[in-house]
Amino acid sequence: MNKAFVKEPSSDDEDEGEPPGLPPLPAGSRNYLTPAGWRRLRAELMNLLDAERPKTVETVSWAAKNGDRSENGDYLYGKKRLREIDRRIRFLTQRLDIAEVADPSVHHGSDQVFFGATVTYATADGDERTVTIKGIDEADSLRGEVSWVSPIARALLKSRVGDEVSLITPQGVEKIEVLAVRYPAATDAG
Repeated sequence: MNKAFVKEPSSDDEDEGEPPGLPPLPAGSRNYLTPAGWRRLRAELMNLLDAERPKTVETVSWAAKNGDRSENGDYLYGKKRLREIDRRIRFLTQRLDIAEVADPSVHHGSDQVFFGATVTYATADGDERTVTIKGIDEADSLRGEVSWVSPIARALLKSRVGDEVSLITPQGVEKIEVLAVRYPAATDAG
């Protein structure tokens, strides 16, 4: 096969800032996070820097002293794990550098949908669903959390209880009605 059609791995491929599967931030936008999401990402970064990376470096150093590195599983795995840790550290550092912490509790008692809201809505079939609008790096669909850039969040943002909004789906435009909007209460612990 002609070499022009084969993608050769380059060192740039290893240095990509984002792990596969995570959506990129929209161009020119901030990385909105709730205070809890920011603390969770920061804790992960500190754990990688203070515990995981030093332990892996120690393992690689020990394995390197054991002779032939080409057949040394501890050394090869350790180097691979170290690259993964460094990639994740770069990703977290970049995301935290551009993070804008938005505390949803400032909207407590409001009936309008903003970042951090937990929204209950009804579809045209009468199904009720509840979602919480979170940051890209903290949303977990298994817990009913959606990213603020998701189609459902974009449709709901700025609407109020009782509003009917249009959600663009692969099957076409669907009308949904906002039934309830909740925000967490303000806490003294920050």
